[in-house]
Amino acid sequence: MRGAVVDEQTRCVHYASRLDVVAIRFRCCGTYYPCHACHAEAVDHPAERWGAGELGSRAVLCGVCRHELRIVDYLDVDACPACGAGFNPGCHLHAPLYFEVDRTAGT
Repeated sequence: MRGAVVDEQTRCVHYASRLDVVAIRFRCCGTYYPCHACHAEAVDHPAERWGAGELGSRAVLCGVCRHELRIVDYLDVDACPACGAGFNPGCHLHAPLYFEVDRTAGT
């Protein structure tokens, strides 16, 4: 885990509510960061989004239990399927920063 992490559950200086407990494995470097801002501050390359054909990739980490979720599964839940920890529903607003998704199509 890289970035401006502030606790062991992947919260960062940018997003630190009790529900901000996911990290995203960035396609460009294969490294988990708590958020897009942490990635931008830590590396010298632009972020690459996971493509629509890659949504079966395990690229979301639950900061509570360390379960790796497939992108497609993460986009359909508000809590970790392994431990039940709640995820910030507002994170879905940021999904297009990480994944090529069409939210109008229910992806």
